Amino acid sequence: MQTGVLRVLRATAASWRRHKELRRTGQTGKAQQLERETVLRDLGYLKQAALLPNAHVICGEGGTFIHLGWTTVSTFAPIERFPLATLAVARGTPFIDIRPVTDIIAFANLPRVARDGSVDPEPWGPGRSVSLADYIDMVEELGARITNDPRLGRST
Repeated sequence: MQTGVLRVLRATAASWRRHKELRRTGQTGKAQQLERETVLRDLGYLKQAALLPNAHVICGEGGTFIHLGWTTVSTFAPIERFPLATLAVARGTPFIDIRPVTDIIAFANLPRVARDGSVDPEPWGPGRSVSLADYIDMVEELGARITNDPRLGRST
């Protein structure tokens, strides 16, 4: 494991308000235990982001989301203030920046990315899903920026 990744995860966990309060009140052991649990959980998220076929990070005006199949990790902050998402993208997870998208109605009507890597044979109607590559094609047409593009021969 890269020490830089661990350093960022530890610093992030130590900065949490609850952990700071525990330290301030002399409960250092409890704070350290919670921080270790947080780092281990976040390492699990990074591992999933690297291994799952449709894992991706998406950032819009409503915040940043790490989509990991059936699990989603999110914050109301932009990716610049979400170290876990920044690490996932730095380690190669596809990143979809939808902040430049102006047609919100068209974006809202897009199908979702298939959670488990499968694709609906009939991708229309409520609950429809498409592959990550097809989804990226659709949001790119709306003006989204793509980093770590998983489509063959296209990386920005």
